[in-house]
Parts: sequence; C-alpha cells; structure tokens
Amino acid sequence: MMAIEEGEPIPAIELTAVNGEALVLKELTGQPLVLYFYPRDDTSGCTREAQDFSALLSEFEALGARVLGVSKDSPIKHQKFISKYDLTVPLATDANGQAMEAFGVWVQKSMYGKTYMGIDRSTFLFDSAGRLVRAWRKVRVPGHAVDVLEAVKDLVEGR
Repeated sequence: MMAIEEGEPIPAIELTAVNGEALVLKELTGQPLVLYFYPRDDTSGCTREAQDFSALLSEFEALGARVLGVSKDSPIKHQKFISKYDLTVPLATDANGQAMEAFGVWVQKSMYGKTYMGIDRSTFLFDSAGRLVRAWRKVRVPGHAVDVLEAVKDLVEGR
C-alpha cells in the first residue's frame, strides 16, 4: 500500500479513543487536524513530544486546529500515560495498524544489529477539507511541536 501523499484526502480509518469509543479520521474534518504518530507511551522521546504538544494545545485550538497523537498502545496505557504526565493532548490507539499502514509509518527499523517493525515518528497536517497539506517524516522531537504550530498558522492565515 502506498503512503498518503500531499493533496490526498484523509483516509476513512477507525482508531480507538482513550475512552474506548471509535474515532473515525474522516469524521474529524471541518477544521485543521494535526495527526502525529509516535512509537510508544512513556518513553523519553514520546513523552517529550506529548508534553510539547500538550503545552501548545491551547494555541492550536485558538487557531481552530485539533491535535491527535496515535500509537499502538492500548487506551488503558494511554490513560496511564496521560495521568502520569498531566497531558492534555488527545491520544488514540491504532491497535490493528491500519492507520500506520495507510500513512506509511509502520516501517522496518534496526537497533543493535537487529531489525524489527516499528513506528516511524511522523506528523501529518490536514486542512479543514481533510486534505493532507504537509507531512513530517523521521521527526526529531526538539522544536517539532513549534514547527507544526507555525505550519498551522500558515495554513489558517493562507500563507
């Protein structure tokens, strides 16, 4: 399957919200959407990224944008992660990996000479019509949430 590319519509994929309810990506249109994929709750880089998006969440919301973090972790694990770090950014579960496949973020990785499948930290920005306007792949966490916020400002202000 080819990964989503700029200009394409958000896929009609279902995730699971922290409360266990279904969350259909296609139903999140009508406002800009920042969708970020991260490897795992409660690891250093993923924690920092969630904290950074949480710290800026009110600024994203002031621009009319939603932010949603996605990993394979269960809703219960997300709840513990949110509580442990007082996160405000919403998180969702892609247990079957359908979204990760569609976005091309489920990739072969290697560490210490061993290869394995994992999530490539990536972020996607959709306009209010649900079209992909920007993708960040192989994200480095420091400063990333600020960069995404600037891209949302550009989108909203028509720059």
